[in-house]
Amino acid sequence: MNISRRDLLKFAGISAAAAAVTGCTAATGATGTASGAQSAAGKMLGKHQVVIIGGGWGGLTVAKELKKIDPKFDIAIIEKNDSFMSCPLSNSNLGGIEGFNLNTLTHDYSQAIEKHGYGMLTAVVTGIDRAAKVVHTSKGGVGYDILVLAPGIDYNYKGQFPTWSDAKIAKARRVAPGALIPGGEHVALDRMVKQMEDGDVVITVPAGKYRCPPAPFERASMIANHMQKEGLSGKVIILNETAEIAKGAAFKEAWAEINKGQVVHESNCKISDVDFDKQEITYVQTVYKDKDDVEGTKTTKTIKYGVFNFIPHNMSNPVIEMSGVETTKDGFKKVKMASSPEKPVSFQTASDKNVYAVGDVVGHGIPPSGQSAIWSGKECAKEIAHVLHGKSYSVASALPYKSANVCYSMVGSNPEESIMVNHEFMVSGPVIGSKGSVPKDEKTGKFRTTGLAKANRDWYKGAMRDLFS
Repeated sequence: MNISRRDLLKFAGISAAAAAVTGCTAATGATGTASGAQSAAGKMLGKHQVVIIGGGWGGLTVAKELKKIDPKFDIAIIEKNDSFMSCPLSNSNLGGIEGFNLNTLTHDYSQAIEKHGYGMLTAVVTGIDRAAKVVHTSKGGVGYDILVLAPGIDYNYKGQFPTWSDAKIAKARRVAPGALIPGGEHVALDRMVKQMEDGDVVITVPAGKYRCPPAPFERASMIANHMQKEGLSGKVIILNETAEIAKGAAFKEAWAEINKGQVVHESNCKISDVDFDKQEITYVQTVYKDKDDVEGTKTTKTIKYGVFNFIPHNMSNPVIEMSGVETTKDGFKKVKMASSPEKPVSFQTASDKNVYAVGDVVGHGIPPSGQSAIWSGKECAKEIAHVLHGKSYSVASALPYKSANVCYSMVGSNPEESIMVNHEFMVSGPVIGSKGSVPKDEKTGKFRTTGLAKANRDWYKGAMRDLFS
């Protein structure tokens, strides 16, 4: 029995006419209990050709492209949130860039559902039974022929701070939001920045894989811009667990020339503890004499903050563990992807030919970004469409692709200026690899330009128009 789009919306607790359904920028995947958990009351809602968990950039793109390829495909998205909020361009809101606010970053799903014709169920995933091909949710079970995992990330507070209590972690989420997962934490950080007084803002950068590597550094630029416009004293201090800065030379140029030293980047800083009541951070910083110094000199420091944007270690959304697919052994747990002589690179998982993955969790060597999710979603949709049509498709046929990921970062507000990185994707053994470059303007010799700021705006408008209207 196939459940209709109207019934999907009804089960989600809304009407087809007033569908304010679901998810956020690739961080919108559902979370739940252990794999195999039963659905609410054990009832089945129906079965679909393709079920997608997560209504973010990747999940929405897969659904849209599949319906574009063949309108007869039966596609359903399961998403826990009732609205979409964009991480890309959210830092522009913090920087007070004209035209960007929480409203312009948030979208309802009714337009997308009506335009593209897929179904959507607002529910929390509570388990995945790959043997029975059923996704269990808080609303009931949903069967599938093909499953796409696009649930986004979660934070790994426990892995980073094993002695912290659940209460302390909950407080960290409230008073020092990471704001890499769309929703309430973006609203909270926006409030903290807009209401801040004199004092320092501290932003942490985690080690390991995390969502959107340039994001913390762009955020530092934008908050510094806000402080300058409001005449606030204080610095934006970046406590980086490593020495790596995505688009490093370009950001450093902007920090020196636009922010006049107001942004301070500290390398190799490992957070030991945080006293959220006293607003104090204790960390150990390691300083190396040269490239041959592997031990370094460690110094324990404590600093106070006015606003704390605490970005902890990232990991795959728990939906990935529920699915039982094979993952990498690191803390993030990326999904291992299938590979064969006929299809050297694929969005099919190595564990199950009927399960695919896109977005942050994918095991390819490509940068996590909105544009990467769009490109991946389109290629994943081609793969799945060919399978449903009884044909074969190799993602390798689309590679190398010179501008598979174009990622902008806003660094200035008066005038508006952005920097960018351009990634080429290619076959790299059993995965898709990438190589990035950060261009300079030929006339000015600067990384940042007003033209890139306009391109930044145009890219976002185009992406939202494509997904929603």
